Amino acid sequence: MKETLKAGADVVKKHPCFSEDAHRRFGRLHLPVAPACNIRCRYCIRRYDCANESRPGVTSRVLTTREALERVRVLAERDGGMNVVGIAGPGDPLANGTTFDVLRSVHREFPGLILCVSTNGLCLPDRLEDLLEAGVRSLTITINAVTTETAERIYSWVEYKERRCHGREGAERLLRNQWEGLGKAAAAGLVVKVNTVLIPGVNDTELPLIARLAGGRGAGLMNIIPLIPLAELGHLPRPTREELHRLRNECSRFIPQMTHCRQCRADAFGGIGEERDTDLEMINAMIGEEYCEMVL
Repeated sequence: MKETLKAGADVVKKHPCFSEDAHRRFGRLHLPVAPACNIRCRYCIRRYDCANESRPGVTSRVLTTREALERVRVLAERDGGMNVVGIAGPGDPLANGTTFDVLRSVHREFPGLILCVSTNGLCLPDRLEDLLEAGVRSLTITINAVTTETAERIYSWVEYKERRCHGREGAERLLRNQWEGLGKAAAAGLVVKVNTVLIPGVNDTELPLIARLAGGRGAGLMNIIPLIPLAELGHLPRPTREELHRLRNECSRFIPQMTHCRQCRADAFGGIGEERDTDLEMINAMIGEEYCEMVL
């Protein structure tokens, strides 16, 4: 138990998404290797090749396993402050087999880097052992609801074990797996953060309960993210700073709050809020199929 707590504290101390102090000193690299998604969020539009947008689900391109590993090699050599390699999309990492190939490859070659995954949690109970085997040490789960009625308003459908579910059935399956997966991940020693998209008039009243349940099941941090009005929920207003502050203050009674999130792209690199796009453009130019064949 003491070793697990020490390892968790070390992750928090060096992970820019889990510590406000760490985000001033350390950087992270998101590898966009997971295009497929197993749920349909009503606020989500995923556009690849959209470099002018900075939000979750967006990437300039989807990388192969070899391209992802070479990107880590190049940036690890160039940037001594890069402590974290994460996979956050552009779809759901646990719905993509490439995710695990990449994680295992990076862990073998760079065991000192913190591996992190961001997921909607639908497949977490089924893939937790695979994450642990691949060397993942930190996990972010996006949980936007507690009740099925609210979840139905947020998600159009859920696809689990090759079956697409709509309405209440899909909402129940997603919520069941999210909360089960969170508890098991925390019990297994992973450092867990919960992301929650604040959707005014839809889930705002449930956020304190999400915070209470997440903290009770072992999550160490909550990140309340303001809705970016898009897709089916594009008509809703973006939450105000006052609304965010009020809910973060209320939820902090149950779990510590993250306040420095910048809603990163799936191919983000650098410190939070200090994206180094020019470095990625250079690396994209370097990494092609012929180059990967040469170095591998």
